[in-house]
Parts: sequence; structure tokens; C-alpha cells
Amino acid sequence: MSDAFYLPDPEDPRRFLSTELTRGPWSPDAQHAGPPSALLGHAIERCEPRAGFQVGRVAVEILGPVPLEPLTVETRVARAGRSVELIQATLSSERGPVMTANAWRFKLADPELDLPETILPTGARPGPDHAPEPAPFPSTQAIGFHTGIEYRFVTGSFAEAGPAICWIRLKYPIVAGTTPSPLERTLAAADSGNGVSAVLDWDRFLFINTDLTVTLHRQPVGEWVCLDAVTYPQPHGIGLAESVLFDEKGPLGRGTQTLLIGPR
Repeated sequence: MSDAFYLPDPEDPRRFLSTELTRGPWSPDAQHAGPPSALLGHAIERCEPRAGFQVGRVAVEILGPVPLEPLTVETRVARAGRSVELIQATLSSERGPVMTANAWRFKLADPELDLPETILPTGARPGPDHAPEPAPFPSTQAIGFHTGIEYRFVTGSFAEAGPAICWIRLKYPIVAGTTPSPLERTLAAADSGNGVSAVLDWDRFLFINTDLTVTLHRQPVGEWVCLDAVTYPQPHGIGLAESVLFDEKGPLGRGTQTLLIGPR
């Protein structure tokens, strides 16, 4: 097993070898959307970086199953600006594009704005140290995304249907030889919202997200990201998973996923 989710190609900085740690729960040949979303974040942050700017929102579109194959990332600044700019990224396999992302990058206020503390986001969730050791992830795959992360449920579990509060930490870097950034850690974790808050039987139903949108009003501190997640299914086959995101200091933002629901 590799010690990273992706290995960089020494001959092409845009190309990455996918390791078994990226494998998802639906197919042994397809990736969990968390690692490639984080890989897009990795590339977005390196696209014409500007001092004093920070990504505030990333919207990922999942165009189809992401194969366990080498992937290429292309990025560009689609809309430049003095205070806000739009970055576009495309993730492709040899078969063509598999994911795209639009990211808004904002100029940070310097000096910081003098805002009343009474209007700032507050609140917290019990930290990962207060959560019990989790039961094994219900997967038939020996190696996959579930073995590349550490997770701690404060409420709920993979075996218990309904809303859940779950802390997630990467055990390995997204790209070998690098340290995961706060954005990478958040994107990798946020895609698990529909999994930790599943309300449908994993053996009877599929509930696959077609997208992931993460909005951050601040960057997480530390290695752990918390999802206070809930899933809203509908009998016509479209659902929504929504996660309020936290670190150990308090709220960070939100993640949403549109779900395709169907029988296995």
C-alpha cells in the first residue's frame, strides 16, 4: 500500500498516479470522490497563487466514475480581479474529463475588519478525543479511502441510519511529498457527508453524489475536520446531503451534495 493518495509524475507536474487509497465504496475500480476533490483543491491553490488571497468556495462537478488510473489536472484563472477571482480546474483520465471545479479566491482584509464579536459565528462540537473508537467501515475492500482516513463518530455511525456528527482526519498526504493544506483536508472530508449520515440501506440502495460544494468562511486549524451531517432523500430518486463543517475551534462553513438515489 502506498503512503499517499496520489503519486506525482516526475516528468509531468500535471499528472498523478492514483493509489489504492483512493478507492471508494461503490466499485473496486472507482475512486471515492473525496481524494480527487482534494487533488483539484491541491492544483487550484497552486494556480497562479497570490499572497493575501484565500479560497472561499469550491464547487466540484462529478462527470462520472473516477477510475483508479493516472489523472491529469489542468487549471486556469477564468476571471482575474483585484479582490476576487475565479479559478477553473479539470481532472481527466485517459478517457476524458471526469471532474471539474470552479473556485472563488478572495483577497483577505488587511488589516482585519473591526467586526462586533456578537455577530461572528460561534459554537462547537465535542472533539475527536471525546468520541469512541469506531466500528470497522462496512466495505468488502481491504484498502480504500476508508483505510486512508481516521474517523470518530460523536453521534451516529456507519451502521446507524440518520444524522451524524463525525470527525475525519487524513492519515496520508493527498499528494506524496506534500503536506495536506487546510483546503485539501476539508474537501477530502466533506465528500463523506452522504456516507456518515446515510439513511438508506447500503445493501439495497445507491446514493451517489453528482457534485460537492464547499463554502468556507475560514480555514480549518489542525488535522481534524468535523461534519455535522444530515441526508434528505426523496422517493423520486433525488436527494441532498448537507454538512455543517467544524474544527476544534468552531464552525468553518458548509458542504452540500446532490444525490442520485436508486436500487443496487
